Amino acid sequence: MISSSFYKLAAIVNQQMHLDPLTGDVYIFFNRRATHIKLLQWQQDGFAIYYKRLEKGTFEIPKPGGVQSSLTSTQLMLILQGIQMDKVQYRRRYFRQSSDH
Repeated sequence: MISSSFYKLAAIVNQQMHLDPLTGDVYIFFNRRATHIKLLQWQQDGFAIYYKRLEKGTFEIPKPGGVQSSLTSTQLMLILQGIQMDKVQYRRRYFRQSSDH
């Protein structure tokens, strides 16, 4: 899956994940050894891909949610920087829940 093109990754999002790849959300793909990562995002006028291959080590693949799960932008940055998410301690902050209007 990591060698897939823009449209093949978009088809995986649409057909296998049953999500809309044109929402602007970032979709994350890892290879089996977790040494390569691709991020796919629709940016108003076309798809953009960010691709990173590690020379040494592996990416942490999020465990909760199985194959498909949601991450915050902070969690994604931790993965890209090689920081173990279970070792991170967040300091208490105010967080306003979004309302469903």
